[in-house]
Amino acid sequence: MTDSALTLLGLALRGNRLAVGEEPVKEACKARRAWLVISARDAADNSVGLAGRMAELGGVPWVRVPWDKEALGNALGRKLCAVAALTDKGLASAFAEKLAQADESPRPALESLLNEKKKPRAQKKPAPRES
Repeated sequence: MTDSALTLLGLALRGNRLAVGEEPVKEACKARRAWLVISARDAADNSVGLAGRMAELGGVPWVRVPWDKEALGNALGRKLCAVAALTDKGLASAFAEKLAQADESPRPALESLLNEKKKPRAQKKPAPRES
């Protein structure tokens, strides 16, 4: 379960839908492009505090993930990663779902993203046919 969540983060990075590091996360939150801010379980208090403040500034959820900086960094092709932000709503919702399935404790913080997955998509009206 958690491997698929880490894989999803790697895909988000390759698709340019993940801000990695304190400054990119700060910029994504300020620009209101972030949908979910995450921090490694062993991230420094300063990094965790910054991630929380930036998520609050951007009006998005923030959670501490069950991986350490090394595991998170390895999933992203880096040595270490303490904080990141998903900048795609669909990927953020999918990641939130995977986290909630593996561990119920972050569910309250992720509720807004989890509810997004349950909303039905609006159906497009078919184009009128010409006679």
